[in-house]
Amino acid sequence: MNEVRVECVTTQGTILVDRGGAEPEAFPIENNVWIVGDDEQVVIIDASHDAGAIAEAVGDRETLGILLTHGHNDHVNAAVELASRLDALIHLHPDDLFLWSETHGDRLPDIELAHAASFMVSGVELTTLHTPGHTPGSVCFAAPSLETVFSGDTLFQGGPGATRWEYSSFPEIIDSIRTRLFPLPGETSVRPGHGAGTTIASEQPALENWLARGW
Repeated sequence: MNEVRVECVTTQGTILVDRGGAEPEAFPIENNVWIVGDDEQVVIIDASHDAGAIAEAVGDRETLGILLTHGHNDHVNAAVELASRLDALIHLHPDDLFLWSETHGDRLPDIELAHAASFMVSGVELTTLHTPGHTPGSVCFAAPSLETVFSGDTLFQGGPGATRWEYSSFPEIIDSIRTRLFPLPGETSVRPGHGAGTTIASEQPALENWLARGW
């Protein structure tokens, strides 16, 4: 049997940030795109900025699905092109369709994600964890046999994801982290949508500080 591995493709793009001016400002951003599988088949977690680079990393392996952690543009903007290149289906939680449509209009994802939905790739199970807060339809994907959780923009090294939009909720993201992620084993590797990874055990002690600071 081929060894199952986790690969990261770092892609670059821009996001628009409203600083209170006449028009939003564009800022550069790097995203982590995760590929899980072996030499024969993979699943892809998020589809950011550069469909060509992601498809090149996949190569001739079968893509069983493109799993999106949430609907923000920088996580989904390459999804439609990538799905076409790889003949793969796009999965997104329905609560984030309003964000998806800002990027892709009437072209809908193929399959709705739900809490506890599972995916098998090369004998490894990934389980969907609905973790609202950053966005209403944010999810993470836990792979216990790999001692890994793909956390999207829900949990980072040093804190939770941003909750600055009217559809976001700081209490909700804290509840998601507390009830969905922190029960995972402490040695679980957290692989986020941006930046360096961490572990569940590394982040658990900071919860009270996050609550005190309100982020």
